[in-house]
Amino acid sequence: MMYWFKIAQFIFGVLLVLAILMQNRGAGLGGVFGGSGGVYLSKRGLEKKLFIATIVISILFFATSLAIIIF
Repeated sequence: MMYWFKIAQFIFGVLLVLAILMQNRGAGLGGVFGGSGGVYLSKRGLEKKLFIATIVISILFFATSLAIIIF
């Protein structure tokens, strides 16, 4: 059973990294120094779904981590 939790944790970890990397807004390094002039007030469409998916995947990753510790 522990084997399946470790596989699930690995899969959720990879999915979490991919979901975070796909949330790039295109600001680049210029956004660090205040060079970005774009204002984002709300998330819409695919960006909102990706944001929610990131939250769900991070919760699942945390749950599998706890399951590995408990079992």
